[in-house]
Amino acid sequence: MIKFIIVEDTIEFQNIITNVIDKTMFRTQGEYYIEKHNRYNSKLNKTIKDYSIQKVYILDIDLGPNASGLDIAKEIRKEDWDSEIIFITSHDKMFETVFRNIFKVFDFIEKFISLESRLEKNILKIISQKGDYGKFCYTNNKIDVKIYYKDITHIYRDTAERKIVINTTNNKFLLNKPISEVLTELDERFVQVHRACIVNKERVNLYNWSKGFFILDNGKQVDLCSKTFKDNIND
Repeated sequence: MIKFIIVEDTIEFQNIITNVIDKTMFRTQGEYYIEKHNRYNSKLNKTIKDYSIQKVYILDIDLGPNASGLDIAKEIRKEDWDSEIIFITSHDKMFETVFRNIFKVFDFIEKFISLESRLEKNILKIISQKGDYGKFCYTNNKIDVKIYYKDITHIYRDTAERKIVINTTNNKFLLNKPISEVLTELDERFVQVHRACIVNKERVNLYNWSKGFFILDNGKQVDLCSKTFKDNIND
């Protein structure tokens, strides 16, 4: 699933962009959703903070007296460096300003120069990338954690600390949360292999059920593997 977020204050161009998305995605038979805004608002802010889905922002630069497309893009990049941003504008002289101020802009399209064909090519290129943008998010009054699923190797309950430990490629994060609850907030690549351990199946190279350990793709051996949970591994 991919979400296209259109921020454009002119209905005519909202409709043009929507039609391009519909026609392009119909050809690819991919699942998608379109969200439309004419300005920055609370719903758009909520979308920016949603890390569960691949997103493509299509932003007009000139949005009247409120926040401009550049302002919105800066808000996006405060939270999200992975979703794609495409600027559509009638101001061709804004090209340098955009690329000097916004990290990772996918394209800058002038409204009156090949808008539909350029946007179609961009969409096809973006969906061919098959991005992996899912994140585990946890917030309390002391910490705010956002971790890409693909970066998590395994999760276990530390009996000494009485906390959940999330192990990533380079870091560890401690949480006060039951391991069963954590499992419900992960995607299908995560399975339980021990009453106190969850693994990312895509990060495990070998399971040794008889000796009770598994080996990660970084070579680390983890001694938390129980035959009781063997049926969870189907691949």
